[in-house]
Amino acid sequence: MRISPTFKRFLPIALVICTSSSLTSRPLASSSLSSSTRCLSSSSGSSASEATAAAMTSSVPRWFQKEISITAPSRGCHLITNDVNKAISEDVSQIKIGMANLFIQHTSASLTINENADPDVRRDMEMALNKIVPASWNRDGTFHHTMEGDDDMPGHVKSSLMGVSINIPIRNGNLALGTWQGIYLNEHRDQGGWGGGHTRRIIITLQGQS
Repeated sequence: MRISPTFKRFLPIALVICTSSSLTSRPLASSSLSSSTRCLSSSSGSSASEATAAAMTSSVPRWFQKEISITAPSRGCHLITNDVNKAISEDVSQIKIGMANLFIQHTSASLTINENADPDVRRDMEMALNKIVPASWNRDGTFHHTMEGDDDMPGHVKSSLMGVSINIPIRNGNLALGTWQGIYLNEHRDQGGWGGGHTRRIIITLQGQS
């Protein structure tokens, strides 16, 4: 008789295991079991079932999602690792192994991971981006989408170059960033878009097993 894989999964829960020191090869009758026969008690069976259920539950992926808003103080690259950790601390602590995704809901800002120690790195990153996509392209005919200011179209290009999403592994309840790695919010506009200021929304999605 073939046993389906689905049925095999639940055999440890369904079976009551008995052992005997004097079982014979003849057909079993009520009198054929000696006094030394031992069966798992109902309480032991319940414990085994609970343990199996707990193991199955722990293997089920857990999902969490948060939205945070961060106001960049100016155009440039800003370290936001502490803001992210504060927002997810309760949820990420429940995940032993998994992945965190950060997604910024804007077209003239971006996310990346880079050095968290020397602030000159963030300054130099902004300078490099300005040389890669200069604002002068807004006035020399390179760009046609120019109605929103010199920082707008360059901001769109920088956003695509840097990216709007990053993934970070989760290990033992923490983001598995390297010692010198930090999460950057890169604000590419002087005016922060139509709304004024530099408030940016970031969706954080956590997934993993406990």
